[in-house]
Parts: sequence; structure tokens; C-alpha cells
Amino acid sequence: MDPLFEIELERPSPGSRDGGRFLYRQLKDAIQDGRLTAGTQLPASRKSAAFFGLSRNTVAEVYDRLSSEGLVVARHGSGTYVAELPPEPASLPSPASTYRLNTFWLQEDVTSAMGFWRDDVSVVPRAGTAMDFRPALIDSRLFPFDIYRRVSAKQLRGLEKKPPASKSPQGNQGNFHLREAITGHIALTRAVVCRSDDVVITAGAQQAFDLLARILVTPGETVVAVEDPGYPPMRVAFAAAGARIVPVGVDQEGLIVDDLPARVGIICVCPSHQFPSGVTMSKRRRTALVDFARRHGAVIVEDDYDGEFRFGERPLQSLRASDAADVVFYVGTFSKCMLPSLRLGFVVVPDWARRTLVAAKNCLDWHCSTPLQTGVSAFIREGHLARHIRRMRQIYSRRRQLLYTLLRRDFSDWLEPIPSLYGMHVAAWARDGVDLDAAVRALARRSVEIHTLERYYLTPSPRPGLVFGYGVVDLSEIERGLAALRRVLAR
Repeated sequence: MDPLFEIELERPSPGSRDGGRFLYRQLKDAIQDGRLTAGTQLPASRKSAAFFGLSRNTVAEVYDRLSSEGLVVARHGSGTYVAELPPEPASLPSPASTYRLNTFWLQEDVTSAMGFWRDDVSVVPRAGTAMDFRPALIDSRLFPFDIYRRVSAKQLRGLEKKPPASKSPQGNQGNFHLREAITGHIALTRAVVCRSDDVVITAGAQQAFDLLARILVTPGETVVAVEDPGYPPMRVAFAAAGARIVPVGVDQEGLIVDDLPARVGIICVCPSHQFPSGVTMSKRRRTALVDFARRHGAVIVEDDYDGEFRFGERPLQSLRASDAADVVFYVGTFSKCMLPSLRLGFVVVPDWARRTLVAAKNCLDWHCSTPLQTGVSAFIREGHLARHIRRMRQIYSRRRQLLYTLLRRDFSDWLEPIPSLYGMHVAAWARDGVDLDAAVRALARRSVEIHTLERYYLTPSPRPGLVFGYGVVDLSEIERGLAALRRVLAR
């Protein structure tokens, strides 16, 4: 099959003796400036007349010259391809290239908040298997890909027979079957009682935060309270919309409601498993928070990012119960219970905001991928998600229990674990005098990645601590990683 080769080249004049040199210069320029990328197949020399208006021998000579300079490679029986060139050295942006950018996105705290999982690249780890204790990561090796592939293929075959109808964009709040499946799933696992019409499908939780910021924030006026410490990308979405961000502290009962400012318009919380401390908001605080929102005309954004993974004996319902449906926007995601690469989430919306949220979604990207939505809906309806969650609860429970056992047994001189009954990570406060920053740097050199609590604060951290994510570390890695931590702290 002839390759697509539609780059614009000037042909030499008929009878010109410089045709080969002319073609060589144009191909070399196209390769060096990136118009012909690495791996692009060049036309076969036997097709030289059709593509270049030159003889086969002339084009072969041009290819040989380019090959001698390392710009193309010949593959026997396959053809001639553009070679991989060494990367150009990065150049610093000039003032002319940056002054048009929105200065909000040039702020260091914004870029670091959106890349909170990245670590210091200047630390070179030793060779060996990395032990990754960073939070918000999942073990994709344990996902039932074969089952998901089968149910997705079945749904795709259905779309072949009956393609989706072309409808008004106002109807694109998400595939009906997926919204129906979500209502059943969250009613059972999170006690969220709603109708399928109350659900808007989003491209992950982050898009949900962005959409809510678009419809709820009046730039320069709306005050948004966020947990401190908290999930950095959530606050960035509201700050980018022009909100005034106010950090509010968290204690052993969750968000400190008494510290909320009177003029707050939006309150962002993770009540089931606070990120990153791991505490669960008490029932007393939950009642106080909903009462506060109603008295002050505020709304609550509930981030329930890993609420399916419960380890206590008694389930605790979400904040968005039926008696709080008018003031709570419930944000869920499939990133933790399935795969983050799906980029699929949802918002359960109060009646009064649904139409506006759907309009904002349509303005942003119309709707999420239909084949993806139908595949996930079938995965839920056929019971595969429930089985996967039950399996992962058992695996995460063993990892969590081992972490707590080791922390209490071997680290009492340095760390105090924070009780937690949900989620995929645990946190621990440090005792006085423990230098956790130095410990984290030393661990990074030993291929152990872990975060301090400090990096999740907007205000100065009142007390140092560590966050132990157990999403991607198995039992043996937990033992080896904590043994390395103990050696570092004992120095």
C-alpha cells in the first residue's frame, strides 16, 4: 500500500540538472523542521516520477545521501523511513511568547497544584523496582480487562447495528443506560437516592469540578471554602473561574464547620475519606454543615472519590442524602473503582441546576464518548463492577491492615497513624523533631516514593506528616518500603 505523502514540494523545471539537489534540500528541511516526523515512510524510488517528477536513480541517490547523514533509514523489504533525530535543546520562552497567556496559569502554585503527584526529578533513584506509596493511584494490573473487553465489544456491535441518533445537544447529559446504572450503583454503595435525570456524565471528576465552577462562580465575588489540607486540583478549577479561595482546617471530625466564613458561597469537602488526612466527617459535623449551607445560601460540592472502599463494620452514607439533595452536588468517578484512563465521572445535580450544568457540559465538549459510556454501563449492569469492588476491598483491606500494623509496631517513636475507615491511603502525623523532608529525599534515592502532608496545605502545615497510598504496592513492597523508611528515620 502506498504511504500517504502529501507534503508540498516544489518540482524542478523540466530538463533541470539540479533536480536531485533541489529535492534533497526540500526533504532535508522538511525532516529537520518536523514536517516529516520520525517513522514517516518516503515514497518508493520506483514511484519517483509520480511523486517527485524525477528519475528513479536520481531519487535513490537523494535517499542514499539523506541516509548517510542519519536523516532516513532503509528497511530491507519495507522501504525508506524518516529517522529518529536527537531532541533539540529546550529554549527559554521569550516575553513575546508569554505575554498573551492568562497570568493565572503562569503562577507556580497553580502549576504545582495540578501536578501534585510529580516529584523532584533532581533526585536520581537507585536501580531496582520502585515502591510507590503516592496516593490516588490504582493497581490497574488487577482490573478484569478480559471481561471489560468482552462487554464493550458487545456494546460496540450494538452501535454498529443501531448508531446513536443525532439529537439536540441539550440532551447530551450522558447515555441513559449509564445514568440508570449509576443510580443503582450509588444507591446501594453510597446511599445516594436519585433519578437518572439527576445525573450528568463528565470526563472524570476534574471536569466535574470545572463545570461546577463555571456555573456556580461569579468572578471576583464568590467565596469558595476548601479543606486544608485538601485535593489541589479541585481548588484550581474554582480559582481559575475567578473564585476567592478560603482554606478551612480539618480535625479528627472532618471540616471545621465553625471556621467557615459567613459569606461563603461554595463549600468543597471529601466527607467520607478526607484527602489526604483520611478522616471521616462525623454525623454531627455533617448535620452542622448542611444546616450552615442552608442558613447562608451556600452549596456543597461533595467529592466521593474512593467511597466504595469501606473497611468498617457499618456503612456510612454519603453527605448527599435525600434530605440534602437541594444543596449538595455529589461528584463521583470511575477512576478509582475501575480505571483512571477511562476519564469518566458524574455529578448528581440538584433539580434547579441541572439544565445549566448540561448547557455548560455541551459548551465544553458536547458529551463523553458514547462507546465508552455504553461499555461501562454494561459492566455495571451485569454485576462486574460490584464483583471487582468486592475483590479490591479484600486486597486493599489486607494492604491497609499491614500498613497500620507496621506503623504501630515499628514507628511509634516517629509516627502516629491517623484512624481511617475508607479509601486507598492512610496518613500519619510525625512526632516532634522528625525531619520528614530529608526522609522523603533519602527514600527517593532508594526508589521509594512517598508524599508528605505538607504538600497538600494552602496554609503553613501545623504539623508534619506522611501519606501512605497502598493502591499500587503489594504486601511485600509495603514491608520493604517501610523497612527502608525505618532505616532512614533511625539514622
